[in-house]
Amino acid sequence: MPSFRSYDDCPIRYEVHGEGEPLLVLPGGPGMDLRYLGDLGGLDRRRRLVPADARAAGRSGVPADRRTVSFVEQARDLEALRLHLGLERFDLLAHSAGCLTAQEYLAAFPGRARRAVLVAPVGRAGREVDATELAGLRAARSAEPWYADAAEADRLLARGGRTGGELAALQRRVLPFFWHRWTEERLAEYPPHYASPHPWLREAFYAGSADPGTLAGRVARLGAARTPVLVVAGASDGMVGTAPARAAASAHPGSRLEVLAESGHRPWAEEPGRFVALVDGFLTPDGA
Repeated sequence: MPSFRSYDDCPIRYEVHGEGEPLLVLPGGPGMDLRYLGDLGGLDRRRRLVPADARAAGRSGVPADRRTVSFVEQARDLEALRLHLGLERFDLLAHSAGCLTAQEYLAAFPGRARRAVLVAPVGRAGREVDATELAGLRAARSAEPWYADAAEADRLLARGGRTGGELAALQRRVLPFFWHRWTEERLAEYPPHYASPHPWLREAFYAGSADPGTLAGRVARLGAARTPVLVVAGASDGMVGTAPARAAASAHPGSRLEVLAESGHRPWAEEPGRFVALVDGFLTPDGA
């Protein structure tokens, strides 16, 4: 597995799959191992995918300074990867929490990314989940055979206070909410070692989030980048809903928003054909 040293000497691991024009890929989580992305529904047959593990995630190194795990700071790792690969410009795809890093990169390093795809983003400059929308999406699944158990686990998680194995077990029980169609076989997509082992990582990642007083300025900064953006969301995404995707699309002038009717939080897994066609068509608008 190739790697490079980022600006502060932190080792960053990445993979290369497929052939064609490079598409740099940022996983979500925060802190998920890049391997959960697979081949992005077969997108590697259209593009040379270059997914990279974030610092303190997957098989990348853990920095001495935890402040550098903030999504704002992690944009510097993406720029270091671009330089390492010798790319003048490139296309970018990010998923979930990784979309925060991607959007910060577009603002901090304008002109480097030709086009960007944000898949199930959590927001613009921090998490922007609409609690009312999310509750409605989850309540709409009440006829599902798994609903009662998932809803109970959700209530227990909301109370807080769980750690270690108990927390992990509850998190696995709510997974059905994240999919349009849930089967027990989907559990194989969540190997425990793909999740972050660092209890401090989530807080460190979101430390760069905007607050009510700074959000407007941060959003204006994103819009100034002018990079063409495609935002893809799943209509059944019971993890973050569609509100964050709509907010992200509104932050980028001329962006395109696509909500896939039969997808949850991982649309490449549930509607691979449509997902690949959308992304590939956006990245190659002239059919090149």
